[in-house]
Amino acid sequence: MNMKSSAQARPVVSVAAQGVCPARAMLDPPPHGCSWAPVSPLRRKFLKSLIRKQPQELLLVIGTGVSAAVAPGIPALCSWRSCIEAVIEAAEQLEVLHPGDVAEFRRKVTKDGDLLVVAHDLIRKMSPRTGDAKPNFFQDCLMEVFDDLERHIQNPLVLQSILSLMERGTMVLTTNYDNLLEIFGQQQSKPMESLDLKDKTKVLQWARGNVRYGVLHIHGLYTDPCGMVLDPSGYKDVTQDPEVMEVLQSLYRTKSFLFVGCGETLRDQIFQALFLYSVPNKVDLEHYMLVLKEGEDHFFKHQADMLLHGIKVVSYGDCFDYFPGYVQDLATQICKQRSPDKLFNKSFHLSGNACQDCAKRKLEENGIEVSKKLRQSDTECKFKL
Repeated sequence: MNMKSSAQARPVVSVAAQGVCPARAMLDPPPHGCSWAPVSPLRRKFLKSLIRKQPQELLLVIGTGVSAAVAPGIPALCSWRSCIEAVIEAAEQLEVLHPGDVAEFRRKVTKDGDLLVVAHDLIRKMSPRTGDAKPNFFQDCLMEVFDDLERHIQNPLVLQSILSLMERGTMVLTTNYDNLLEIFGQQQSKPMESLDLKDKTKVLQWARGNVRYGVLHIHGLYTDPCGMVLDPSGYKDVTQDPEVMEVLQSLYRTKSFLFVGCGETLRDQIFQALFLYSVPNKVDLEHYMLVLKEGEDHFFKHQADMLLHGIKVVSYGDCFDYFPGYVQDLATQICKQRSPDKLFNKSFHLSGNACQDCAKRKLEENGIEVSKKLRQSDTECKFKL
C-alpha cells in the first residue's frame, strides 16, 4: 500500500471532535496557564435561575481570568503569581532592586503560599524607609509591566459582553489592577469611570446605582500605585465607616454576585472584609461563579463547598478557550430578559379596561416577578382612563 492510499484509509479526526481542547493538544501545559486556539464547545445549558435574572439584579465580580482572555500578550495579567513575577523582572531590568533581593523574592514567589504577603513585602522594599507611599519604584515597575495596555487588547469578546450587561444596569467591581474594561468601553464611546474605595462620595454613588459605567477597583488601580491596597488595614477608613459598609454589604444581600474569571476571590482578605464578615445567613443568598472544570472530583467538591456561602458554581467547560464564548452566550441570554415594568405596562395597555392587579397576576403566572412598586392592594383596582 502506498502512502497516499494509507492516508486515505485513515480518517482524520480533529482533537476538538475527540473532546480535547486543541490548545491543550498543542501546548501541555500552555504558557502561564493560558491557551488561545479558537474552539467551538458543545452547547451548554444555563441555570434558569441565572439567565432569568434582570441585568440590574446582577453585580459582576471580575478577576484575572477576564484580563487573561482579553490580553494574552501580557503574561502579568494571567494570574496574581504572574503579575508578581513580572514586577520582579521589571525591577531587575530597571535596576531598582538589589540582585540579592531579586533572587530572594523569586524564591518566595515559587515557595510561599500567601502571595499577598510577598507582594506587600515587595512594595515596601521599593518604597522609602520612612513608610511613606510616595515616591516609590513599585509604580515604575507597574508602568513597565502594564505599558500601552490598549495595544494589547486582542480578544475583546468578554469585555463587549460585560459592557452589554452594564448598559442594562449590571454593576461591576474587580480585584484586578488593570483598566482593560474602561479602555475598551471608552473606545466604544462609553463614559467609563475607574473608582477606588478611597473616594467615599463616588463609592456611595456607585453602590446606589448612580454610576452606570463605573468600575470599582477594590485593590486600587495600577495608574495610581499609591492607592493600591493589599490588606484590609489599608482600608481602615472604609471598613470603619458604618455608612459605606452598610451600603456595600447591602449589595451582597440584595444583588446576585456573578464571579467571572475569579479564582480565589473568596479568600481575598479585602473582599472578605467588605462583603463577607458581617453578612449573616450566607446560605440564604444566591450568587454564581463561573469556573474551569479541571477534574470531576475537585469540581463537585468545590460546588458543594461554595453552596455553604450561597454561591452556585457553574462550569464553562474543561478548557479556558471556552470561557469567552460562554460569557458571550450567557450575557446574551440575560440581556434577552425584558424589564418586568415594561412587560407590566404592555400587558396593562393591551388589556384596556383590565385592572393592574389582574395584569400583575397574569405576569407572575408566567414566571415573571413584578416589582413591588407596581403591586396594588387586594381591595383596590385602578383603571387607566
